[in-house]
Amino acid sequence: MTQMFQMTQMFQMAENLSSQPETSEIQARIQALHERACAQSADWDALFIVDKVNQYYFTGTLQDGVFVLLRDGSYAYFVRRSSERAHLEALIDNVLPMNSYRDIRAKLGDSIHNIFLETEVLTYGMLQRLKKHFEITQIIPAGPLISALRAVKSPYELALMEESGRQHCYLLETIVPSLMAEGKSEVEMVAEMYAEMLKLGFQGVSRFSMFQVEMVAGQIGFGENSLYPTSFDGPGGMKGMCPAVPIVGDRQRRLKSGDLVFVDVGYGVYGYHSDRTQVYMFGAQPPEWLLDIHRQCQQVSAQVVGLLRPGNVAAAIYSQVMDGLEPAFLENFMGYGARTVGFLGHGLGLQIDEPPVIAKGCDMVLEANMVLAVEPKKGVGGIGMVGVEDTYVVTADGGRCITGGEKEIIVV
Repeated sequence: MTQMFQMTQMFQMAENLSSQPETSEIQARIQALHERACAQSADWDALFIVDKVNQYYFTGTLQDGVFVLLRDGSYAYFVRRSSERAHLEALIDNVLPMNSYRDIRAKLGDSIHNIFLETEVLTYGMLQRLKKHFEITQIIPAGPLISALRAVKSPYELALMEESGRQHCYLLETIVPSLMAEGKSEVEMVAEMYAEMLKLGFQGVSRFSMFQVEMVAGQIGFGENSLYPTSFDGPGGMKGMCPAVPIVGDRQRRLKSGDLVFVDVGYGVYGYHSDRTQVYMFGAQPPEWLLDIHRQCQQVSAQVVGLLRPGNVAAAIYSQVMDGLEPAFLENFMGYGARTVGFLGHGLGLQIDEPPVIAKGCDMVLEANMVLAVEPKKGVGGIGMVGVEDTYVVTADGGRCITGGEKEIIVV
């Protein structure tokens, strides 16, 4: 099958997808949020949503505003900018312009005291402005309610994530190998890869919920650069452009024969993401001992994937798998040196780092149609990061892969 024919097939499948859900799905989300809020608190008055991604989830548009859900089940979307665009895109009624929180108070009155707020994203300044206009007596965290609701994907959401996974697989298995050439810098390769991603159907940005995380096209590292320390909470490393911009790639590091190439890329279509990592060896065959380490990571992944079943607890999966690993293998597992992370996988959807997390302390019970990336990886000194990552849907039979399945190290 030629590359052009494969791309044409993908374009045809993508054309059948809608960039927005049905209005009925948005209404069902709002109703489910209302039910969860009522189940948690008997005396709440309102739930305020300031996070833009959460606003999109409940309205169908991404604006600078505040979505307010009241205890009686009614709601209003107050938009600072752009209320005009919100009217064009929103899949709900009652979209109102606002200049400040004073406008919300004028509409809602003075009966708002016990409020659900997104305490993980609401800034102190926002809270003070809210308190200026509302006599708040109780703040209830809204994040857990919204995260639990978003964690289980609808058929519409799954369709977009599966399309993302198809494009993602094609990118890493067909396009990326064709971009590698002796002497090419990491930055040059990222630039070419990003252009190809946009041509395929990539949405242009990978979104994270982690505070002040920036990412253009994932983590790319030639050789030892994939072990470089990073503030990003993941096992892989990346040197980046400079200390002020530790992402994109290293202009000075150029590809040479025998380099391990680490490509950890988040991909997205119409807002919804897949996540996959592929490791390559450029210009040489990987030694058998390195392949053995990589295959051990594959075995760990297979064990986790087999446990991605409804009813299993994320923390229990982590403990079961980690307790079975040999002490020697745990050295530099999920990172390098002291820079290791305490998880084996993470949920994703509108953002790449969502619950549930396959980690100690995450007591979320898996449900059908949750989507998680599983990513066991291991740093190898002087060589780089090996291992795998693919995206899976939770099913009664274990995780169903939507990004192509874990591969051996691809030799280019």
